[in-house]
Amino acid sequence: MSALVFKAGYLPGLTDDDVAWHRLSLGAPHAPLQVDVPQLSLAQLTALAQRVRQARQAHLATLRVSEIVGVLDRAVARLLDVNDVYRQQLDLLLPQASGFDAEMVRLNLSAYLQTFRSLQLQRFVAEDFANPQLLDAFQPRSTGGWAKAFGPGLMVHVWAGNVPALPLWSFVSGLLVKAGSIGKIASAEPVFASVFARLLAEVEPCWADCFAVVWWQGGDAEQECHAFALADVVLAYGGNQALTAMQARAPVTTRFLPHGHKLSFGMVSCAALALRKGQAVARQAALDVARYDQQGCYSPHVFYVQRGGAVSPQEFAQHLASELAALHHKLARRSLTLEEAAQVNAWRQSHELAAIDDHSCIVLGHTAPWGTVVYTDQPHALTPGPLNRCVVVAAVDALEDVVALIAPQRDFLQTVGLAVSPEEMLHFGERLGQAGVTRICAVGQMTSPEAGWHHDGRFSLLDLVRMVDIEASTEREAQRFTRYEL
Repeated sequence: MSALVFKAGYLPGLTDDDVAWHRLSLGAPHAPLQVDVPQLSLAQLTALAQRVRQARQAHLATLRVSEIVGVLDRAVARLLDVNDVYRQQLDLLLPQASGFDAEMVRLNLSAYLQTFRSLQLQRFVAEDFANPQLLDAFQPRSTGGWAKAFGPGLMVHVWAGNVPALPLWSFVSGLLVKAGSIGKIASAEPVFASVFARLLAEVEPCWADCFAVVWWQGGDAEQECHAFALADVVLAYGGNQALTAMQARAPVTTRFLPHGHKLSFGMVSCAALALRKGQAVARQAALDVARYDQQGCYSPHVFYVQRGGAVSPQEFAQHLASELAALHHKLARRSLTLEEAAQVNAWRQSHELAAIDDHSCIVLGHTAPWGTVVYTDQPHALTPGPLNRCVVVAAVDALEDVVALIAPQRDFLQTVGLAVSPEEMLHFGERLGQAGVTRICAVGQMTSPEAGWHHDGRFSLLDLVRMVDIEASTEREAQRFTRYEL
């Protein structure tokens, strides 16, 4: 089968002939995809950064944030239209680039995009700014004086490629604070940001020079040092080791915002395990496991299930395995690389060997294409699995016991999917927050963060801006210099 060829990147002011191109080979043998990514010289990157800064000052910086929301809403509406050429391009290329099932990509992309419509973006801004007009003009402070939020002149994004369309979050965040942006696409997913940048430039031509999408080989110290020195803010996704190296390459005067590897898990109370409820909770848990094959930081590795319900933890594990098998027929797991298959097999075999000596451990899905569920009746510390729909169901006498089991992973905790009673919700919210968790949601919603969520416990927009205060003394003294001063 002949491969599709896609030219990635978005380079205002440069023609294709000005740039050297590197070809990436993505996709599966039955659906190959060739992607040409731009290789800029340091001089070209510098000129591009200057162009973006100047355009940002001339166009983005002059707009009200409500006007920016309006443009973004029009662009996202285009991507939600299955008949739009840009959406059709994403539906064709993203499954091939990522290897994920086309139906899974289509459904999850639509759900994700809906969180970037006008109403959701307004909530997004309001989550960080009680008065969104702080982004537009100086506003009065309750303590006297005035304040305004200024976005960075240039923001560099280093995107990961584990989940399709991941760049949208930081791309939009930068635009909402009126930052010029240069985004570095990942070799594993170079499609979405390239397409989105081209769409934005078509929807609002005045923005055409306000951002760029580039590429360099991950870990290229020379390119990273140069790019980071040009930026006011660097926002980077990736492995913790890679982020440590990147942070060392950023000047001390450049704000560096890393998003590294995180661990997530679920907790199911016996209150959610009535006969008519337990299987429904397992169905929702299966969605959390299956979406993007656990590639996101918010995907669960373990479900802690309380004993004492009408549905036992072991029965919950069996329901979860059945639901994952059923989902595989609708949303097939992607083909694994040799390395991924080896990791899954090693993980599975380690639990199968443990089950020989420990009859409280059961492996469901020994060689199944849909993944593997391991049930254990013993205390199970939270540890990362091999992804690709491999999950542990661990029985506990009380959900309070989970706090000790997750304690060693405090620095890496992110999302918890809860299925608990109203009386338990705030109690465990407090306990989990103290343990280091930053996001709590319903089981079934772990991979679908709401608009304006605090990514890794931080602010999405406030972390990007600098606040400028005009103190009350300035205003008082200014009154002395009016024309009507006696």
